Amino acid sequence: MNNKLLIATLLVLVSAFTPAQAREDILTLPLNVVLTSADAEAELLDVPYYFAGQDHPAVASSREVTTSRKTNAFNKSDEEACRWVFLSALKALQDAAQKGGYDAVVNIKSNYDHNEFASSEEYQCGAGTFIAGVAFKADLIRFDD
Repeated sequence: MNNKLLIATLLVLVSAFTPAQAREDILTLPLNVVLTSADAEAELLDVPYYFAGQDHPAVASSREVTTSRKTNAFNKSDEEACRWVFLSALKALQDAAQKGGYDAVVNIKSNYDHNEFASSEEYQCGAGTFIAGVAFKADLIRFDD
């Protein structure tokens, strides 16, 4: 009887200290839903941006940059959390361009977990139970005069 109690106690202790599996789904979502929103109008800076594959003015000089942003996803839909963190990441790129004296942000690609995803119509977001994240790789450019 003591052996059974000891085994049961050990099983309970082992299961109590086993790490829980966290959810992390990679979502591919449309850009236009975010970029045409009132939040985008209110939050984004007045720095032109162009996603991968979009035409942009001629480049005189450029510098590659990355950004990775996270947001609280608790009690939000995946799409809502992803939209918010997308705007935060895009604004960070615009801010870097503005502070560095660049004219625009071009060739923006999703880069979540260092996996590039290039699209002029969609972006990728990592959505979990408590955290959502968006990462971008892009070029800050000065226009060719």
